[in-house]
Amino acid sequence: MTSELGRLIARRIALAGPISLADFMAEALGHPRLGYYRRALPVGAAGDFTTAPEISQMFGELLGAWLAERWLAMGRPAPLRLVELGPGRGTLMADALRASRGVAGFHAAIDLHLVEINPRLRALQQVALDGITPRWHERFDDVPEGPTLLLANEFFDALPVRQFERTAGGWSERMVGLAADGEALRLALAPGVTPYAALLPEAPVGARAEISESGQRLAAAIGARLGRHGGWALIVDYGRDGGLGASLQAVRSHRGADILDRPGETDLSAHVDFAALARAAGCPTFGPVGQGDFLVRLGIVERAQALKARATPAQCGTIDAALARLIAPDQMGTLFRVLAVGDSRSAVPAGFFDPSPAGPSDTP
Repeated sequence: MTSELGRLIARRIALAGPISLADFMAEALGHPRLGYYRRALPVGAAGDFTTAPEISQMFGELLGAWLAERWLAMGRPAPLRLVELGPGRGTLMADALRASRGVAGFHAAIDLHLVEINPRLRALQQVALDGITPRWHERFDDVPEGPTLLLANEFFDALPVRQFERTAGGWSERMVGLAADGEALRLALAPGVTPYAALLPEAPVGARAEISESGQRLAAAIGARLGRHGGWALIVDYGRDGGLGASLQAVRSHRGADILDRPGETDLSAHVDFAALARAAGCPTFGPVGQGDFLVRLGIVERAQALKARATPAQCGTIDAALARLIAPDQMGTLFRVLAVGDSRSAVPAGFFDPSPAGPSDTP
């Protein structure tokens, strides 16, 4: 099944030839009029997926405390560019700001910037922030320079990826072309060895791999900004540390779909290569660590107990279920990972080491 955007992409391919999966993702998600992230309301029960901030207020509250601690460690700069990439409905930022309002001087220092391309989501973000007026941008590069704290929760997974397959002749890129009917989209290998082969490891015939140039460029831009002005970025997403595999997937109405089906109406995402992001950032990084370990070290179990102390039995059950979903190894606890990018001028961030007398258990 296709869509209006699918027909436009097919016309482009008919005129100019096959396109990379990265180009297809860029169109499917970011087309100025028909792209999924331009027009859809993807987050929540009525959308296509649910993110951690929508599961429980505890997630945003702990990240708000983390941000406030980093501001103190930076020496309390003012103004501070507080940036969120892909803020969804604004739930994460609203919870983070509520939890950090008791930190003297922090809110007065904040200059809030949201990188969001969807006008309907911008309106929801304004409602969620209730009296706080951020500045919105289409790209991170448009955010003014200065000391920065940045959040990116489930943002990098939606950035375009190229995909490759190892053939007897070497690595070839998987492309999006047209089926025999000249209308339906299909995947096929480009002829010959890809110029990206030097970036890919040795592997058996049939192996697949992915590279996100967009993700690495953004990580480099964030790292350069932090290096110039100081600050920290916290990246939370599902992914891996390098290695082989094809992870690109499609979701519509909380169910899996074909990645070429109904472009512009379907969410596309791929596992984040945290090792590649850390290399691209070009400055100190910590992690990645599992989301469960990170949140436990920040005190989510204690926060859950505090909430339950004032809750009804039914509410206690909801809090327990949300806690398990966020930290349990068989839910989001290990699949989702957390990476901190810093400026080398302030102390080691919380959440990446066990706070026990025995010392750290993770290597930065």
